[in-house]
Amino acid sequence: MSEVVRYRVDSAIATITLDSPANRNAISAALTEQLAGRLSDAAGDPEVRAVVLTHTGGTFCAGADLSEAGTARPEVMIDLMRLILELPKPVIGRIDGHVRAGGFGFVGSCDLVVAGPASTFALTEVRIGVAPSMISLAVLPRLTSRAAGRYFLTGEKFDATTAEEIGLITVAATDSAAVDQVVAQWCDDLRKGSPQGLAAGKKLTTAAILAGFDADTQRLASESAALFASDEARAGMTAFLNKQSPPWVVER
Repeated sequence: MSEVVRYRVDSAIATITLDSPANRNAISAALTEQLAGRLSDAAGDPEVRAVVLTHTGGTFCAGADLSEAGTARPEVMIDLMRLILELPKPVIGRIDGHVRAGGFGFVGSCDLVVAGPASTFALTEVRIGVAPSMISLAVLPRLTSRAAGRYFLTGEKFDATTAEEIGLITVAATDSAAVDQVVAQWCDDLRKGSPQGLAAGKKLTTAAILAGFDADTQRLASESAALFASDEARAGMTAFLNKQSPPWVVER
């Protein structure tokens, strides 16, 4: 298996890099397995004070790898989001590229997120016949209800400034250099926090989100599996992979 998630530790900060630009860092079996391993590495390292989750290429994460959709276990994404939320160390999302569909699950699970002007966001599930069922556990608590209703249903694209306004990210940076400046400042701040204090503080901020996981994981995993197995979703995914319009699109 090739390495699609890279890991390094420097000055008490673990950097986890999604490094599969050929498929736009899609959530494949390899990526999920390696990301889970890297998160566990960070959790178990007493020298690590915080984690930065970032990417190579122009896309942070394109969502599920649809070429593997028939074999993916629905709970995998839920498990990854829970790993990030339960990690006893703050996780910073560093984004300077596109985020689509399931990639929102990573964004919603991070404690702090900065995105640069090259970033765009879209919950595109509705356009291939499914819904953001599983990632809703981490995404809905971050968004205003009006924003959730808009972007879950329209699938439209929005920028980093809008993502900040609706609560999806913490800071919209003005340029790529500013993204790194924000991350560096947060890392400096987190290095000043005690490991115990950071873990306890994070636990307070994620408790309500994790309560939703406990209550709704099984229902949403079943719902997601049923949607992905449907004839409509198969038609939508086939059209997407073939770069065609799905059969339900109504032209004006």
